[in-house]
Amino acid sequence: MRILLAPMEGVVDHLMRDMLTRVGGFDLCVTEFVRVVDQKLPHKTFYKLCPELHNGSVTPSGVPVRVQLLGQHPEWLAENAQTAVELGSPGVDLNFGCPAKTVNKSKGGAVLLKETETLYNIVKAVREAVPADQPVTAKIRLGFEDKSLAIENAIAITEAGADQLVVHARTKTEGYKPPAYWDWIAKIRAHTNIPLVANGEIWHAGDALRCQEQSGCTDLMLGRGALAMPNLARTIRGEQAVMRWEEVADLLIHYSGYEIYGDKGRYYPNRIKQWCGYLKRQYPQAETLFNDIRKLQKADEIVAVLRRQSSHSSVA
Repeated sequence: MRILLAPMEGVVDHLMRDMLTRVGGFDLCVTEFVRVVDQKLPHKTFYKLCPELHNGSVTPSGVPVRVQLLGQHPEWLAENAQTAVELGSPGVDLNFGCPAKTVNKSKGGAVLLKETETLYNIVKAVREAVPADQPVTAKIRLGFEDKSLAIENAIAITEAGADQLVVHARTKTEGYKPPAYWDWIAKIRAHTNIPLVANGEIWHAGDALRCQEQSGCTDLMLGRGALAMPNLARTIRGEQAVMRWEEVADLLIHYSGYEIYGDKGRYYPNRIKQWCGYLKRQYPQAETLFNDIRKLQKADEIVAVLRRQSSHSSVA
């Protein structure tokens, strides 16, 4: 079983990737998307979204990080895919699943699921541009408004030469509302021979097992579930029990070190409040924490609240 950490725009940046891969259980991370329009992007754009490129494209704990591209023009995606690999990314991932209205309006992400031929042309161009020993992977939803093209799209991506396909088992219209239709991944599997990774609505180890049974997939990608339970990947592997709230508070304090002393210190108060929104799914204490820090704007004040809830008061 391989477990991948999902790309989540504005949430899973290099700091979060570092934090979650230190907790453990992940085999690969995928970056927030690099938006490609009509030009070859400068190296600084790739380094901004994937600073791990400076370190062999792995997190400090050694987990590989793959650059994800989003766009609509095959030739420009191919050129930028070459750049990503030249900078050290272990292959390239293509985003055909982003549901954001701003992205879809500019013909990127999930809206391309309405254009099977475009999917084929993009994957084919990128596959031809990237060295054969570097994987080209893609992430899709089951469709835009409905699932009528789910199988056709997966076949097109397979025939274009992709090495792996992650399927978020919902349409764009369904967004993030439960349930995820894992059985549709099994339908795709019946028509393709591409390695599939199941994604969507995996919050507990029990969800992971049901997903594997219904989808026929061994490999999983975790997104919001990993933010709601930081050691979800390790619980799925049977390596750990669910992390206690006191340990989560320790983790939030440790994260303050990244944010305060790193390059995003000014964002720490908002980021912790954002993270609480995910943690509330698994930990009722996160609701109390959010209410306690809701009006606080200084990092040291927030850390002081966290220390009262952590397993020990001397966390650096």
